Amino acid sequence: MNRKKIFIITLFLITLFLVPQLSKAQESQIGHDFCVVYFTGVGCTHCAKADPIVLSQLPSEYSNLVVVEYEIYQNRENASLLYQYDEKYNSGMGIPLLIFGKDDTLIGGNPILKNIRKIIEEKQTNPLACLNGLMSCFCETNINDLPGSPKIWQQGKILIKDKISNELLLSKTESDQLFKKLLKSDNVEKELDGIEYEKITPLKVALSGQKIEFNKALKIGNWVFQWNDGEQEENLIVANEENKEEETLLISPEGSQPKFTIAKILSLAIVDAINPCALAVLILMLTAILAYNPGKRKNIIFAGLAFVGAVFLMYLIYGLLIVKFFQVIQGLSAIRLWLYKALGVIAIILGILNIRDFIKYKPGSIGTEMPMFMRSKVKRIISGITSPKGAFGVGLFVTLFLLPCTIGPYIIVGGILYTLEFLKVLPFLIFYNLIFIIPMLVIIGLVYWRFSKIGDISSWKEQNINKLHLVTGLIMFILGIAMVFSLI
Repeated sequence: MNRKKIFIITLFLITLFLVPQLSKAQESQIGHDFCVVYFTGVGCTHCAKADPIVLSQLPSEYSNLVVVEYEIYQNRENASLLYQYDEKYNSGMGIPLLIFGKDDTLIGGNPILKNIRKIIEEKQTNPLACLNGLMSCFCETNINDLPGSPKIWQQGKILIKDKISNELLLSKTESDQLFKKLLKSDNVEKELDGIEYEKITPLKVALSGQKIEFNKALKIGNWVFQWNDGEQEENLIVANEENKEEETLLISPEGSQPKFTIAKILSLAIVDAINPCALAVLILMLTAILAYNPGKRKNIIFAGLAFVGAVFLMYLIYGLLIVKFFQVIQGLSAIRLWLYKALGVIAIILGILNIRDFIKYKPGSIGTEMPMFMRSKVKRIISGITSPKGAFGVGLFVTLFLLPCTIGPYIIVGGILYTLEFLKVLPFLIFYNLIFIIPMLVIIGLVYWRFSKIGDISSWKEQNINKLHLVTGLIMFILGIAMVFSLI
């Protein structure tokens, strides 16, 4: 065998051995980064617990940790991504939210703080959850292709996508490679040698309840890169000032949702449904119908349903107006931060007022029942009902008199739902109001089918009115405590 053949065979064997090893090394390098997608909201009390740890502390502790952050309270584009991620990864809709992969998430400040370090240390690496439903290594994901307006955190540095772009001389691939080098590099200035970029004044990056300051910043294309150099080696966290002008890149105060649950909406709806003054108004209406036409029992069904339908419609409109009100005022981050706790305080106060009525009942109590001066007016209006059409018209009108004693739980519901888009809010309001009218429908059915007389129902209400206030008070008080201390 000549030397040429020996050389070729030797080269073939070396290649056969080295290629798998290089491939394994490449796979190891590809899978080195630990990537998570993080949804948060400036002003969310639960996010205020998790943001400093997830966005600032952990990326400094774990050099391979990459956090792709989507802030949803100030960015409509990011808010819509929350729904898309839920469809792809079954991630849930609460915030703060960490997405590792399909059915692999952490939701809520306490669960994140309790489990995140353990997950990082056990898994070592984790690919990035992409919206196409596929998991991709961060090194294979082009940063420029990330949807929405992300902020990328790694090793105490941040890369922020901006709406405004300057001239970019690099290609899409070149800029992607540069950004990844900048995020990982211990010497940012060296990576920038020969690169054209715009120096800018560092911008304070808003977290929930505080801001992070950097001392170096530059802009390349529509991305802003910020880091600390020299005397400031770590991120400086400062408290948000209530009246200070926002200096972040985030543009318009939009929203998605705070943490809320069906159970929370259901409990508030039940409280409203057993409200004594709402039942009293219905009983007055049924009494008027029977007194005018005692022989026509079908009028009870038709007029009752018309009345309840009017109440349902008007309360649905009131709910939308309440949600719209909260959407208007939520633009101020300081208000958003304390709004949830303020609603919890309102719930506690309403709970105490109702418990007071259980201990020492007084008709027309402020905050729990219709004031006495309104009752005679409502009775006079209802006494004129003679037909289902009249019942519908009166139902539309008397909801204004019902508001003082039923609006409390509804305001809290509005404060929970205000960050959802209109089409997302509507199903929850419909659900709430269907629960609200169930006792009215039950009373109409009992009277029509003669299981009970109106007088008997009225007497039962009067005899148990203090117990109804107790149930209402306990639910509201417990719910309020849980909201104030961020337990739910």
